[in-house]
Amino acid sequence: MSIIKISDEIQEALNEKKPVVALESTLISHGLPSPLNVDVALQAESILRELKVVPATIALFDGHLRIGISPAEIELLGSSDEVTKTSFNNLGEVIANKSLGATTVASTMFAAYRSGIKVFATGGIGGVHRGSDGDISADLKALSDIPVAVVCAGVKSILDIPKTLEALETLGVPIIGYKTNVFPEFWTQGKDLKLKIVASGSEEAAHLLNTHWEIGLTTGQLVAVPIPEEKAVDQKIVENSITESLSEASAAGITGNAITPFLLTKVADASNGLTLEANVDLILNNVQVAGEIAIQMAETSSR
Repeated sequence: MSIIKISDEIQEALNEKKPVVALESTLISHGLPSPLNVDVALQAESILRELKVVPATIALFDGHLRIGISPAEIELLGSSDEVTKTSFNNLGEVIANKSLGATTVASTMFAAYRSGIKVFATGGIGGVHRGSDGDISADLKALSDIPVAVVCAGVKSILDIPKTLEALETLGVPIIGYKTNVFPEFWTQGKDLKLKIVASGSEEAAHLLNTHWEIGLTTGQLVAVPIPEEKAVDQKIVENSITESLSEASAAGITGNAITPFLLTKVADASNGLTLEANVDLILNNVQVAGEIAIQMAETSSR
């Protein structure tokens, strides 16, 4: 019996070369508070279905890497205290122990690739932590190795964004600005970090993505989508909230994969909920864009 279990709906869509978009589950278990986490996950799936795109929310149940889960299973991930945040370093363990697991960007990319899904939507990727002496997310390793397009609002603002971009350039990962020549900074649209590759819309983005792989390159690719301007948070509020939250994390001795959810929660509190609202808005916007890109890629592959 295969460890990877693809739902019948998703397998049929893949067989018929219909558009499919992968969705992570750490967002549900660790990224957003309850019940907002479940609401956003279900909204994301609904947005894709309205586009006639098949959603593939990915998680771990009973020793299987599940590609496509039910609304009831999404609710379980959002309410259980026993969900393991699962990346490359513990994916085998979670499967072997048949634990309940939520996939990070890295493990979702792996599962998507193994299933034949080329497009994945998330909020933002991990990267190099601020003041880090080597605390680097496995998301960067995944992007260097796994040929999947990650549609996101850039790198989470709590991280060292310039150093993360340097790492991605070193790893040969293309960063495609979606209707922007400035790298988006998660809760803000960004202003300082210029991009060399820009897509004017979903058709051009799909063409750029396909061409990268058609010529034989095998890295993942980042499609950087700025949060809609009216939903963005003021840069000063973001930076002040992050500085305050980093101090709290240091004082509390929070490290490892616990640091990101801790900081996201603390920054939301420090910003009076503004970053949490923006987080939801950017996630759903990224899902919409990912769906549109997946449609264009599916049309190209079916010609």
